[in-house]
Amino acid sequence: METYIDRIKLLKNKKKITNDQLAAMTGIPLGTLSKLLAGMSDSPKLSNIIAICGALDCSVEYIVSGTPENTHNYTLSAEEIRVIEDYRQLDAWGRDLVDSVMTKAIARGASFVPAEKEEKPARILQPIRLGNRYAEEQRVRSGKRNIQLYDLPVSAGVGVYLDEERAESISIPNNEKTAEADYALRISGNSMEPKYHNGDILLVQHADGVEVGELGIFLLDGCGFFKVYGGDRLLSLNPDYAPILLKDFEDVQCKGHVIGRLKRK
Repeated sequence: METYIDRIKLLKNKKKITNDQLAAMTGIPLGTLSKLLAGMSDSPKLSNIIAICGALDCSVEYIVSGTPENTHNYTLSAEEIRVIEDYRQLDAWGRDLVDSVMTKAIARGASFVPAEKEEKPARILQPIRLGNRYAEEQRVRSGKRNIQLYDLPVSAGVGVYLDEERAESISIPNNEKTAEADYALRISGNSMEPKYHNGDILLVQHADGVEVGELGIFLLDGCGFFKVYGGDRLLSLNPDYAPILLKDFEDVQCKGHVIGRLKRK
């Protein structure tokens, strides 16, 4: 079975790029890159995968899942489909006539492209605050501090509604790594494996948006998702799950930036 490492090596060989060159192009230390390509890294950093994809001029989706890239990205409108269906009904004379008209129209600077239905771009809205923020004195480094854990899990697979009413207070270490966490969420499902597993508790910082390639909590038409932000889509780490296109939803909100997870006891 082809893996993400196989796809990286395939593109690297096609472009005749050596490991030294790829390390220089991505900023990844050569030793780290060599271990990744040798399969010695169980959980490669997402930032390294994104850097490699940028250097090889391919999508993260292709490297992670093997899904071929759609270089044309054509989406036909209803009017375009009607024109094509009418064209197929013409005889040879009729098609020659239509081709001639189109050629002349294009030659004079016009284009024969029917108006497409305007699509509203996906919007990243201000997050709805989940619970009250804690007083500054509770953030003093004292070994432990309490944050809210939401017992209805944010989904790592099929979306579920993020219920603000049901939550419990949990104690977490108070250190540099956890200082920015505002709340915690327990995930369910396997769409973010092998990095994140069913039952893992995520530490989340309030944010109204995240950078491409970062992990976030998103609310799409009332359903919660833990995914990688891909610009116009949300991505899973498990290649069995297809991307979620944001244009397919009316209400798109970013609920926070995932900064880590609690270690299992």
